[in-house]
Amino acid sequence: MNKKASPKRVRVKQKRLSPDNRRKEFVAKATEFFSEEGFGGGTRDLARRLGVTQPLLYRYFPSKDDLIKEVYRTVYLEPLDTGWEKLLADRSRPIRDRLQEFYNAYTKVIFTRKWLRIYLYSGLKGLDINRWYVGVVRDKILSRIIRECRHEAGLPPQTRPTASELEMAWVFHSGIFYYGVRKYIYESPVLEDKEQMIRDALDAFLAGFERVFGAEESARRPPVKAVG
Repeated sequence: MNKKASPKRVRVKQKRLSPDNRRKEFVAKATEFFSEEGFGGGTRDLARRLGVTQPLLYRYFPSKDDLIKEVYRTVYLEPLDTGWEKLLADRSRPIRDRLQEFYNAYTKVIFTRKWLRIYLYSGLKGLDINRWYVGVVRDKILSRIIRECRHEAGLPPQTRPTASELEMAWVFHSGIFYYGVRKYIYESPVLEDKEQMIRDALDAFLAGFERVFGAEESARRPPVKAVG
């Protein structure tokens, strides 16, 4: 009796990617890899996960540092280039409305396990990613927020925020950031209404900013002499 011939395997031809799309795929997979393994993960293991050879990976990224910089650019810088600065500077709207909209959008970007894990891993490894990003947040976000808060409170404009103003802004911003860490990294109970959390944080920050720095400005002004 003839044995039934086993069916031939049909080889699925993989779609050939353009160099640009291949590079994007490498960055996306590297982002997942680093978020799981940390930046100690080697390019040999990464290439294996990608299903390519290590030399091919190096054709696109000559060094691991080059790959990390590209991950930083796509994960941290690109999302900031979304018109947020223009939103914060739009004085036709109350500052509170602008900040609520901004932080609703900002937290949609950063409140993911992948984003937060990469940020924390890079801090533990002492990489430049954190220092770069802290500088971007300070210069593009917090300095703008302080400028707009001063304008809303009727305070005179300044070229640069004071150290005290920056600290208050960092405390506010970091509180929102740590909400994401508690929820997505520590998996701790949090107020599930994220927008309510942002509203409450804004109430405290805006009231505190005007009270503290408005009082300082009033104290610096010379007393008005009564006309007799």
